[in-house]
Amino acid sequence: MEKKVRVRFAPSPTGGLHLGGVRTALFNYLFAKKHNGAFILRIEDTDQTRFVPGAEDYIASCLKWCGMEPDESPELGGNYGPYRQSERKSTYKQYADQLILDGYAYYAFDTPEELDSKRKEVPNFTYGLATRGQMRNSLTLSEAEVEDLLAANTPHVVRIKIPENEVVSFTDLIRGHVSFDTNLVDDKVLLKADGMPTYHLAVVADDRAMEISHVFRGEEWLPSAPIHILLWRYLGWGDEMPAWVHLPLILKPDGHGKLSKRDGDRLGFPVYAQNWTDPKTGDLTKGFKELGFMPEAFVNLLAMLGWNDGTDQELFSMADLIDKFSVERISKAGAKFDFEKAKWYNHEWIKNTAAADLLEPVKAVLLAQDVSVADDEYTLKVIDLIKDRCNLLLDFYPQSAYFFTAPQAYDLTAVKGKWSPEKASFFKDFAAGLASLSPVVQEEQFKALAAERALKPGELMLPFRLMLVGGKFGPGVFDISAALGVEETRKRIQHALTVFE
Repeated sequence: MEKKVRVRFAPSPTGGLHLGGVRTALFNYLFAKKHNGAFILRIEDTDQTRFVPGAEDYIASCLKWCGMEPDESPELGGNYGPYRQSERKSTYKQYADQLILDGYAYYAFDTPEELDSKRKEVPNFTYGLATRGQMRNSLTLSEAEVEDLLAANTPHVVRIKIPENEVVSFTDLIRGHVSFDTNLVDDKVLLKADGMPTYHLAVVADDRAMEISHVFRGEEWLPSAPIHILLWRYLGWGDEMPAWVHLPLILKPDGHGKLSKRDGDRLGFPVYAQNWTDPKTGDLTKGFKELGFMPEAFVNLLAMLGWNDGTDQELFSMADLIDKFSVERISKAGAKFDFEKAKWYNHEWIKNTAAADLLEPVKAVLLAQDVSVADDEYTLKVIDLIKDRCNLLLDFYPQSAYFFTAPQAYDLTAVKGKWSPEKASFFKDFAAGLASLSPVVQEEQFKALAAERALKPGELMLPFRLMLVGGKFGPGVFDISAALGVEETRKRIQHALTVFE
């Protein structure tokens, strides 16, 4: 019987959610939904020194915004809980004890001072095959000494005993056959002095307990793979080990190194999904959501960082991604992050989204700027006129504010030296005649009046735009006047004439 697909996104609640983390969640989610499986959120909070209040709720909020709500989570529960590792603390010691009993792990009583001294003495010190015999642990101490130390509650950790001269191999679904020389792997801590497990022990124990079928994680975890594979074997669960999928890195725009928050700060773009405020410092790190990205566009652009469906198609809905997603189409190579391309995705999604579906987010943008948007029918008309001009949802404010409030200032440099009494007379008479015109015939009347006055319509269009908008931007000027209506158009012309003159 084929194993049911169960995958997990297992972040640590230590701060904002990097777009690389969201992509890991996305690939887990797509794979689960593609195979009618379960997508699980597990919070890996074993390192209590790095725990940040509010981070767990923030993670859940990011996933919800992206449309990737889990099937099981700390909030939802499920049949494989608890879903916070700190709440599973009592389950880990038995595995550490079993590993010690079977000779696969050992107690280490080295104090922080002793370890610091060793690091100063030995360049690039690692605790493992070459150094474990020089340290204070149950491999170098007598059985009686170890028992006395344990009886006295002497602080200690439990380390895995990496075997000598072995090759640990596995098949990665992206990278194929991968091998590690155990002589180059150090004896990682499995259980800390406070009784909490490290990631290495907890992730294996929890993946087994939750019957995880496939592990999707970033390639930065590849060096840890031999430790985890050995633990699966040493605990007697080798036949239950999940399939491994190590995802390519998301790289800096220049392709050199992993994209970091610092890169975003330096280059002026977000790397977090949503705004994150550090509860200790109060520092705000901006996110894609608040910058004006649609969640559909954000998910789309993340999917394309390291995956494609084998065609030239670039725009995918979540349903499209689920339908077409396959591990075989994930690249081994890292994917360069391009913020201009990210904005292109967002522009395409805004452009192709119905005005009705944009109404609420656009209203939120406008209301945040104290723009009154009580008339939904009018707002929908405005959205349809300007959405092609918006890269970000925030662009709807500068691109549409004049539809709701008459301009208070004008770009007079655009008409400087080109304005004349004849043009002023033209607009005065055009405005006076507007009351009897329907929006449909405004353009015809405008051109007819220009011809009658021997004026070129092209020289009148820019002043007309400035009168309605205040600047040299916006959709077709007669589309603007039609949306505003004849009375508002007339008022704006008359007011602008007093400024232009």
